[in-house]
Amino acid sequence: MGNCILRAICGKGSDTKTDAAAEPGVPNRISAATAGVSALAADLLHFDITNQVPEGLSQHVTSSKKAQINWYRKLLEAWRDAKPPPKTPEDAAKLIVQTLKRHQKADVEGLLNYYGLPLAKQTGSECATHHHTASNSKLKPDGVKYELNTLPVDIKCIADGDTITVFADATIPHESCKVPPEIKRASKEYIKASTTKNVQRANNLRKTITDAGYRMMPSQNGNEILAKKYRIRLRGIDAPESAMPYGKEAKEELVKLIKGKKLKIYVYGDDRYGRCVGDVYCGRIFIQEHMLKKGFAWHYTAYDQRPELEMWEKEARMERVGLWTQKNPEKPWEWRKEQRNGS
Repeated sequence: MGNCILRAICGKGSDTKTDAAAEPGVPNRISAATAGVSALAADLLHFDITNQVPEGLSQHVTSSKKAQINWYRKLLEAWRDAKPPPKTPEDAAKLIVQTLKRHQKADVEGLLNYYGLPLAKQTGSECATHHHTASNSKLKPDGVKYELNTLPVDIKCIADGDTITVFADATIPHESCKVPPEIKRASKEYIKASTTKNVQRANNLRKTITDAGYRMMPSQNGNEILAKKYRIRLRGIDAPESAMPYGKEAKEELVKLIKGKKLKIYVYGDDRYGRCVGDVYCGRIFIQEHMLKKGFAWHYTAYDQRPELEMWEKEARMERVGLWTQKNPEKPWEWRKEQRNGS
């Protein structure tokens, strides 16, 4: 069984070595695209040897370690019976969903998220990517480059009505494979220094981690985990700036929606300021839709021509809600241009 799983990680006939037993969930020489499949294979190999599940999994599921062990026992058996074993993220997701179909949906989704695997096969309907709010309207996420699943959002990281900073758990497989080795080492040394109350050493290591775009964040079990920082620009909308009418209200509305919540973000690329441009979901709520319908944002037509966004803005205009209670509200992009020109 171990050889079967090892071949799935390294490739048939390969003599490539893996440190799966030493560092489960982070196999060597894998790409971000295949990290989830490779990490699942490595974790099953580790489980087969040690009967231990990944330590970081508890951050993504609600069931006990005993239940998690039961899942991995079933997954190990399913992997053994699969001919051929999963090679793509879709194959691995299908194996998990079918094997654990009688278990809690939230736990299955948490397991899929942990490995960065698609959710589309879970319900037999469309992927959660395509679901929005009560209107049940759809936006097919063409052009999505990758998906982020964030840690709970800090209120201090909500800049305004269309820009936020989020952190993603860098210990999960599809994030871990992108972390520089020196930052992995620094995070481990930081935890050791904090445990031994070596304050100066811990502070120096924390600065190294922060300067590299990462942060040590509290986890559900009270420990600290390494997290990657992402600056996010909500795609397709432009909220009033803080100094504009309804700028404060737009930020407050976004705070109400996402403060302390985990988000799912579908990233399309980066803007000229280095921010990730993406569609943001909080549970079943599509944030851009909500902000447009409540009148707290404009449809940013210069960068996004999706007709649904135009429709939601028109609905808010007709109902005269939010900024549309004003007779002639100023467009944020025109306001910014005036500020740059010193008007």
